[in-house]
Amino acid sequence: MKKYLTAVVAVAAAATLAAPATATAETTATTTVATRTTATATATTVAAGAKTAFAPTPIRTVRPGERVDAGKGWTVWLTRQGKYWSGPDGFENFRSVVDGNIDRSRPGVSHQSEGDQNGVFHSGLYYGTRNAGRVELTDADGRKTAATLVALPGRSDWGVWYVHTGPSEGSPAVALYDRSGKLLADLPAWDF
Repeated sequence: MKKYLTAVVAVAAAATLAAPATATAETTATTTVATRTTATATATTVAAGAKTAFAPTPIRTVRPGERVDAGKGWTVWLTRQGKYWSGPDGFENFRSVVDGNIDRSRPGVSHQSEGDQNGVFHSGLYYGTRNAGRVELTDADGRKTAATLVALPGRSDWGVWYVHTGPSEGSPAVALYDRSGKLLADLPAWDF
C-alpha cells in the first residue's frame, strides 16, 4: 500500500508540474484526480525516476507595440528596440535589445522582478536563439514555474518572458531551454 501511495503522490506531483502555469486550481485538481486512476499502471515508471517528456511552451507572436495583458494589472509589449512593461501603478519600464548591453550572438536570459507580500511579477528577455522552447523559474524550495513567451513576427533571435509567483525570499533561478529541452542559458538564484 505504501508503495502505491508514494507512486500516486509522485504522479500527482508530476502532473501538477506539467500543468500549464495558467491552469486553474479546478483544472489542476481534475488532472491530479485523473492521474490517480492510472497511478498503478505507471507507478513503476514514475517510481523508477523516469524523466517526463519535455513540453516546450508555445510562443505568442505579437505586433510591435501590441499590449499584452500579463495578468494582475501588468502589461508587456515589444518593439524592435526592446521590451516594455508596466505594472498596476502605471509606471513604464524598458529593457533594450539594441544598446549593446546584451550579446545576442549567443543564448542568454535576463530577469527583472517586482512584487510585495501578495506575489511577484517576473519578466525578462530571452535572446541569442531562434529555437527558444521554455523559460522556467525555480524557487528556493525547488518548485518550477514555466513562463509565458512572447515574440515579434518572423521569430527574431529574442523575445520576452513573464510569469507570476507567490511572494518569496530572494530571486529564483531562471533557465532558458531550446525546443528539445536542452539548457541554453541560466541565471542562478540569489538572496537579496
